[in-house]
Amino acid sequence: MNKESVINYKKASEYWAEIPATLDGVLGGFGFISDIDINGSELFLQSLLSSDNAPATRSALDCGAGIGRITKYLLAPHFDTVDVIEPDGKFIKSIMNFVGEYKIKMGTLYQTSLQMFEPEKKYDVIWNQWVLGYLKDIDLISYLECCRNALSQNGILIVKENVTSSGRTEGDETDSSITRPLKEYLKIFKLAKLKRIKQCKQTNFPTGIYPVYMFALIPNDNDIEMIQTESTETSKQ
Repeated sequence: MNKESVINYKKASEYWAEIPATLDGVLGGFGFISDIDINGSELFLQSLLSSDNAPATRSALDCGAGIGRITKYLLAPHFDTVDVIEPDGKFIKSIMNFVGEYKIKMGTLYQTSLQMFEPEKKYDVIWNQWVLGYLKDIDLISYLECCRNALSQNGILIVKENVTSSGRTEGDETDSSITRPLKEYLKIFKLAKLKRIKQCKQTNFPTGIYPVYMFALIPNDNDIEMIQTESTETSKQ
């Protein structure tokens, strides 16, 4: 499979333009896993915020935010201000209403694609989830470098993505995305000069879907990588 030919930015944009601005819409019909997903992410984030050299909680960035699911249920409860990046206009328009009481914490809503975005250097946590499969390798590396350079002191870049069990990259022509194997992400992180400080597999997801991994990444100042690996233990709310 030529993964570069599967990814088509125009087709992906057209696909999401037809998706309703609902929880089930942004999760591809899997809205019922949202609570489990957020629980796993909460444990992961809490462990980072309580660690040595923890990031501050002034400013977070939600990348590919959709209707603001992660902003509302995960980031806004912890951070003073949350900015979002989301290319689809109707999703951007729905965010303020969806986040409800947390709208007072909303910062800038950037309507742009990830590969075109150049964030300011101010973020304590940058959260990327289920969006990196829409970027070609060269654009993904460049984007991660931009995120790395946008981190504040002790800032952390978080990636939560599907990975393949086959060890190969698999494509989805429907939404013009790919799913990379774990080894491919590790290679890309290294090329983007990022160091893993924590890695965790999401648990309690239904069988028959891709495994989901969370990575905590910081700028790589040397070649030594310290990794804490564990699984999240979550339960349905």
